[in-house]
Amino acid sequence: MNALTIAQIAISIALIVLIALQEQSSDTPGVFGGGAGGSGSYHTRRGLEKFFFGATIVLTAAFIALAALNLVLPSL
Repeated sequence: MNALTIAQIAISIALIVLIALQEQSSDTPGVFGGGAGGSGSYHTRRGLEKFFFGATIVLTAAFIALAALNLVLPSL
């Protein structure tokens, strides 16, 4: 296993945890089999929820960049 693959695995685990925490903290736990009640409503993200949302975006971008690097430089 190379360094890019290990970093990609670590980021993917962090993404899974962040997404699960976001879904668990919302009114409708969609990941855990909840219904669609409130799916059409809008609310402003504040505090920890805003941090989780921003961290998810940053980690997703990092995951995509590492996947592209892994394609270009598979032996690093």
